[in-house]
Amino acid sequence: MKRRQLIVASAAALAAPSIVRAQTKYPDRPVRLIVPFPPAGPTDIIGRMVAEKMTGLLGQNMVVENKAGAAGSIGAVEVKNAKPDGYTFLFAPSSTHAINPTAFVKPLYDPIKDFTPISSICVNPLVIVAHPSMPDTLMGLVELMKKNPGKYSYGSSGAGGITHLAGEYLKMSVGGMNVEHIPYRGSMPALQDMMAGNVVWMFETISTTLQFHRQGRVRILGYAHAKRAPAAPDIPTVIEAGVPGYEAYTFNLILGPANTPKEVVDVVDQATRKLMTDKAFTDSLEKIAAVPALDTTPERTEKFIKDELAKWAPVIKAAGVKIE
Repeated sequence: MKRRQLIVASAAALAAPSIVRAQTKYPDRPVRLIVPFPPAGPTDIIGRMVAEKMTGLLGQNMVVENKAGAAGSIGAVEVKNAKPDGYTFLFAPSSTHAINPTAFVKPLYDPIKDFTPISSICVNPLVIVAHPSMPDTLMGLVELMKKNPGKYSYGSSGAGGITHLAGEYLKMSVGGMNVEHIPYRGSMPALQDMMAGNVVWMFETISTTLQFHRQGRVRILGYAHAKRAPAAPDIPTVIEAGVPGYEAYTFNLILGPANTPKEVVDVVDQATRKLMTDKAFTDSLEKIAAVPALDTTPERTEKFIKDELAKWAPVIKAAGVKIE
């Protein structure tokens, strides 16, 4: 009898750790949200807004860590190599999951295989802005460019970035527009040079350009999203302005490392769904001209990434963008 009791007791002891693990509620310690850009930029600002709200929803601190470099790839690799235990996530922007995998000569990660899609937070649509001396409609600008091949140039915040590719995408979409691209080191130098008339149009975020539009220093010709911006309902979409199907935006997603457990994905997914029903949060996104993703799910997030990769790959290749 004693021997049988000992065997039962030993079996119970061996089983105890798994029982304890099963009873441990996720998360039981702080969660890292890797922002792959420096502090104070748009991705960081939105990431910190998300982390603050998710802290309350998860019952544990969500802490933003900035891991900048290589157009966001350093932060992406940090998450790729992290243990898939639900305590490290990537706040993925368009550079890491729409551009870099095609633009890099030697990509540092696979955007699909190396990550677990969880949530979509928002997109931040671009606008096309022009010097006030240019035509006051988008198709008027396009016709002027076509009639004067090589005469004009457009600017961007940097070669290979979304504002550059949006310009190349427009050229592909309207066909036959011979316009030189001039890259700058950031949005403001490009905008300032455009206001001086050295380049005549560019793509940029509406939050950066709306004040100059209202001051008459630039003219916004189109909003690159399917619906008009609540902050500027008088500005037509690029589609309405004459370019069918044209949309261009940055985005923000929450991704885990590959093989993140389903139970973790479910917890973060449900927390994010609650977040996107928080009107104070969605209003705060709209105030900075971001469009909340109100229908977020892991499946939709995965499809969104695949669609964006497929959309931008031919643009990147046609533009000859190669990042060593």
